[in-house]
Amino acid sequence: MTRLSTYDAVVIGAGPAGSSAALTLARRGWAVAIVEKSAFPRRKVCGEYVSASNIGLLDRLGIGDAWRANAGPEIRRIGFFSGETCVEAPMPAAKYGPPANDGFGRALGRDLLDTLLLQAARSEGAEIFQPWRAVAIERDGDMHRVHIQARDDKSADATTTLRAPAIIAAHGSWEPGALPSQVEKTSRPSDLLGFKAHFTSAALAPDLMPLLVFPGGYGGMVSTDHGRLSISCCIRRDMLARLRRSHGSGPEARQEGHGSAADAVFRHLTASCRGVSDALDGACLDGPWLAAGPIRPGIRICYERDIFRVGNAAGESHPIIAEGISMALQSGWLLAEELVRASSGRAGREVAGRRYQAAWRDLFSTRVHAAAVLARMALGPAGPALMAAAVRHFPQALTLGAHMSGKTRPIPGLV
Repeated sequence: MTRLSTYDAVVIGAGPAGSSAALTLARRGWAVAIVEKSAFPRRKVCGEYVSASNIGLLDRLGIGDAWRANAGPEIRRIGFFSGETCVEAPMPAAKYGPPANDGFGRALGRDLLDTLLLQAARSEGAEIFQPWRAVAIERDGDMHRVHIQARDDKSADATTTLRAPAIIAAHGSWEPGALPSQVEKTSRPSDLLGFKAHFTSAALAPDLMPLLVFPGGYGGMVSTDHGRLSISCCIRRDMLARLRRSHGSGPEARQEGHGSAADAVFRHLTASCRGVSDALDGACLDGPWLAAGPIRPGIRICYERDIFRVGNAAGESHPIIAEGISMALQSGWLLAEELVRASSGRAGREVAGRRYQAAWRDLFSTRVHAAAVLARMALGPAGPALMAAAVRHFPQALTLGAHMSGKTRPIPGLV
């Protein structure tokens, strides 16, 4: 079955970036289609923390009350766990937002957050193609054609073509593909691979979010919804290979569960960070470990020939600053606002693209560069020891780092 449908915009990807853009456009009267390859709810490799700077935006998107009702506790302290070092400092509070008690961020699982956002977009009139995958984009005069294929067993042979003048690439940066907006992947020893798991009955203080620094990688822990602890980390590909060799990868090791990549990462984390070992002592794994990557931090082109990039497709900071969801939500909203105010036609979209790229870089470039500096320090041979010594003598650096990462920066045009 093949059909052709026309829209004002086609959004590829229904994560926080894609859904926030689609929802905002649909609310302003645009005909919007969202193409999402996975069935929801689904888990993602993600730190899950949402900074307080986003709460006003969540209200604007119509899911603020639902987010408050489901998210984990307020994060009022930021920490640093590395080796035997466990240091804490105050999390800076946001000085704006409607209710006075919304000054601190909280965490919500991507299985819940993404579903809330997509349901809100659907309620505003966006048409959802799920689970469908975009397989090609081609120019068609003043329009684009997006060819999509069904991913479920019942309609595996179904294909559809969606036409729109504006394409919003919100597919992230972790998966290769044939779309012109997708990032080319090559395998390198220095690649950072992402891992994530939930635990129950963990002993981490509910208002504390520690940065984890260990040989060959970094990560974080945070209390999220339903009493779960979310732990996520990035580790170099060559370090992971070394760990798997040392832990064994033969049939007997695999049968005992000791040869998997996730098991190697978990052992390395608990052996390298006393704070992690203490927090997870007696905790229970809630669902399987997830893995993804490699990540590709950096600033990319936000706009090119009516293809607009949001979220990680536009640019990605090292997750060491826990700002991925913030950048996704805010970039989708920024783009939608520029598209709505632009005049019609290709010239108007060109202006919107230039304005969006300037707004994106003004809001996010500092935190992308700051995250890169921190990541290089953490991943250096002496990085964990040097960072541990620094925060032991100057714990306020953690609070300062949270400020620099954008956790208290207001969203332009929203407040």
